[in-house]
Amino acid sequence: MQRTNTTNTPFPPSQQLERLGTRKVTQHNQLTLNVLRSMFDKNDDLTTRTIDILGHYEVTVLYLSNFVNNERVNQDILKPLMETNNSNLFVKRGQVVQFLLKQVLNFGEAYAESMLTKLAEALFRGNTVILVESLNEAIVVSTRSVDHRTPSQPETEQAIRGARDGFIESIGVNMSLIRYRLQTPDLRMESMEIGRLTKTKIAVCYIEGIADPDVVKRVRERLNKIDIDSVLDAGTLEQYIEDNHWSPFPQLQNTERPDKSCAAMLEGRVVILTDGTPFALIAPTTFVQFYQVIDDYSERWVMGTLVRAVRLVSLIFSLVLPSLYVAVISFNPELIPTKFAVAVASGRAGVPFPAVIEVLVMEVSMEVLREATLRLPQQVGGALSIVGVLVVGQAAVSAGFVSPITVVVVALTTIGSFATPAYNAAIALRILRFLLILLAGTFGLYGIVVGLILILNHMLALRSFGVPFWSPYAPFKAEGMKDAPIRAPLWTMYLRPKEMSPENDRRVSEETVQYAKSPPKRQRRSLQRGPRRGG
Repeated sequence: MQRTNTTNTPFPPSQQLERLGTRKVTQHNQLTLNVLRSMFDKNDDLTTRTIDILGHYEVTVLYLSNFVNNERVNQDILKPLMETNNSNLFVKRGQVVQFLLKQVLNFGEAYAESMLTKLAEALFRGNTVILVESLNEAIVVSTRSVDHRTPSQPETEQAIRGARDGFIESIGVNMSLIRYRLQTPDLRMESMEIGRLTKTKIAVCYIEGIADPDVVKRVRERLNKIDIDSVLDAGTLEQYIEDNHWSPFPQLQNTERPDKSCAAMLEGRVVILTDGTPFALIAPTTFVQFYQVIDDYSERWVMGTLVRAVRLVSLIFSLVLPSLYVAVISFNPELIPTKFAVAVASGRAGVPFPAVIEVLVMEVSMEVLREATLRLPQQVGGALSIVGVLVVGQAAVSAGFVSPITVVVVALTTIGSFATPAYNAAIALRILRFLLILLAGTFGLYGIVVGLILILNHMLALRSFGVPFWSPYAPFKAEGMKDAPIRAPLWTMYLRPKEMSPENDRRVSEETVQYAKSPPKRQRRSLQRGPRRGG
């Protein structure tokens, strides 16, 4: 059965836009109006207003009332156009458009356009179109206005001494937050549109003279090859431009923090902003970035190194501890000290399941609890996490379903995963944790070793826009080790990461390094004694 079209037009608006091709504005406003109105057939927010200017020229103003700043349209477009009738100016018909652009309209972004497709796309983007009778060109004025929240502290990346502002859904505000911190003419923000239906604005940000041109070229080429209907989130772009789609590890880092994005660009990386989402993508990405936070550089190097070491230990705990417990309990109990082995055996007395089943059940329960806590309202989520940990854990131990030592191991593992700053990297470690538990329950310590070798081999083969994912560990970069397992003093990290292949690799001058190495000794102020009393 042939499908009938219930609209008044023979083709959908998108096909009409394609069929316009290179058609231009006609000299009769009514014909142009009919074409534009046919694309907004069932949209009640299309507003048209016809007025006279300069005494005898007729113009028609079109805009989407729910997508523009109506106050600016009234005050800066309609009112100035009507006030031209009170002047005694004479303007030739062929010069009306230029007269309006140069002397009447108070907008920074206003231009003449003669293509019908461009006028229709301008209306879809929230601009205002001004048609002049008997002329083959119209005026497009940027009047788009979208309500958005003000920048606030990022919820997913807390900082103690860092900045308190974060990205929001408006790409214009996000670009201004970056420019506020990088006030240099070398900052580049290349804009493009992706999405046949959404026309989502994308901005590729980098610092010319620092970022590797090959990396910038790769990012630009991969984005240009994306041809999809919609881009509603930065995660959509991430899944199309990453190197390995089957890897559990993310090859792009996402962040809500403008200061973190600027720090990445100062290292030679590229930041991708997406309109409609508060998350920016950072490329290329290495594994060490997933346990680095902005507070590491705000504190002195001793404290920064200590906190980073705690974070690394927590990361290892979250990956290896459950599988190590299963392997030792099931295959190598002789490795446990005698007194501790007696305590473990008494705790496991009466438990009907082997250690691997215990750990898997508790890990799955914690994952369910974690997901429920995230999806519930904030007022209820905290209470659920407390109830789940205390009540469910204690009930499971009392019922003899699991042993107390298993609850302790799973609790330490969960806390260690919470200490991982990057949420997507923590998810990857959680997936691999289950794999190691299964290998440990089947082959013991040999299974853990084989599993870790497979994970390490995968990470060594992984690339992010041509940059090794495991750098600076492999290939080994001595300069990069100053900011990988430790956080060396800032004045010792005077070179940018070698793996980024920056054009300008020095970020601290030689004079500053020498001054920091040997600061001048404080000069004692000489104290001159005054005359003695009565002397």
